[in-house]
Amino acid sequence: MTFWFYFMSSLLLLFALGTVISTNLIHSAFLMIGAFVAVAGLYLLLQADFLAMIQIWVYVGAIAVLMVFGIMLSRRGSLEESNLRNRYQWIGFFTAVTMFGLLASSILKSSFQVVPSATGSTVIQIANALIGDYVVAFEAIGILLLVAVVGAIIIGKDPK
Repeated sequence: MTFWFYFMSSLLLLFALGTVISTNLIHSAFLMIGAFVAVAGLYLLLQADFLAMIQIWVYVGAIAVLMVFGIMLSRRGSLEESNLRNRYQWIGFFTAVTMFGLLASSILKSSFQVVPSATGSTVIQIANALIGDYVVAFEAIGILLLVAVVGAIIIGKDPK
């Protein structure tokens, strides 16, 4: 179990670093898909199978593919140097290192308690909660998303 955690964490860090460092926008998008899959693997190690599948469906299946299509369909020059460096990269680097240091120190200073993991599939527990206690909120979110999609279609429609 520990080996797989370190393996998936290393993959996640490599994919995330490649996403940031790559100068090709298409390669960055595909590396980001790899990072999303590695996060799903970490969810599987935590026995959160529902979150792992949602991670794959929503982030890999929808958002990342939408970004790849958006990059490929937009009119650009050469994609070889489409993700250029600028003068703010060092500021970003030092900000990231500072944030990492702050987060690492706060995690090391806090005391976490080990909680026994849930038995059985989390999908069944979440389904029972959504269809039982939270059915009104679940349906309201569905209607809200439908209205948002219709609004986006109306706004994006040609006024001809």
